[in-house]
Amino acid sequence: MTINDEFRINAIATIATPFKQKFAVPRQANLSAAKGIISFATGFDDINMLKGIEGYSHLWLLFVFHETMERGWKSTVKAPRLGGNATMGVLATRTTHRPNSIGMSVVKNNGIHTIDGKPRLVVEGIDLVDGTPIIDIKPYLHYADSIQNATDSLEQMRPIPQRTVAFSEEISPQLLKACEQHSDFQLLVREILAQDPRPAYKQNTESDDKIYRVTLYDRDIGFMVKNGIVVVTEINTI
Repeated sequence: MTINDEFRINAIATIATPFKQKFAVPRQANLSAAKGIISFATGFDDINMLKGIEGYSHLWLLFVFHETMERGWKSTVKAPRLGGNATMGVLATRTTHRPNSIGMSVVKNNGIHTIDGKPRLVVEGIDLVDGTPIIDIKPYLHYADSIQNATDSLEQMRPIPQRTVAFSEEISPQLLKACEQHSDFQLLVREILAQDPRPAYKQNTESDDKIYRVTLYDRDIGFMVKNGIVVVTEINTI
């Protein structure tokens, strides 16, 4: 083997999620309303592959950043937690633009469900775009994967915002209809927008007249920031 060897990796599954675009995907996983359903590819859909997985509360998902891999990578990237202008080395960040477009995420294991006669793995706390290819699933092992004395420089950087989210009264009918179709819709919107998905350089702005848009499930959502509060102004069916 040489350092320049190439390896073939197959996607074993894809995941269906509420996130139809990269914008507003959670900056951190483990949001309770962010659920996903993993469907296995032909040849990897043997139920025996999941034998014993119910014994783990959480799982590692290894996946491909399929929407950004064609853009390539650079040795340094702008870090949102540094305000969006300062740079760090690509291997010192979790940017999606990597030498190999592989990501990893810890999710809660909600068990195996049979849907359309096939096994599906239901998970919670996801931060993946809808349709993301999954290349491996591994159990999260508390004794090995949780290091009590671990430190990271992000502790000294800008914290992830936790803003109050309000819904305009004018969109109450649209909100009710969305919640009837997706029971976790309102909670998911609150959890996502509380993190203020606007560009990093905008997050110090307490009032912003611009209408930003994000797609969750089959809904186009418009929001703005007023006096530090994220206000949802539109909910439209796509």
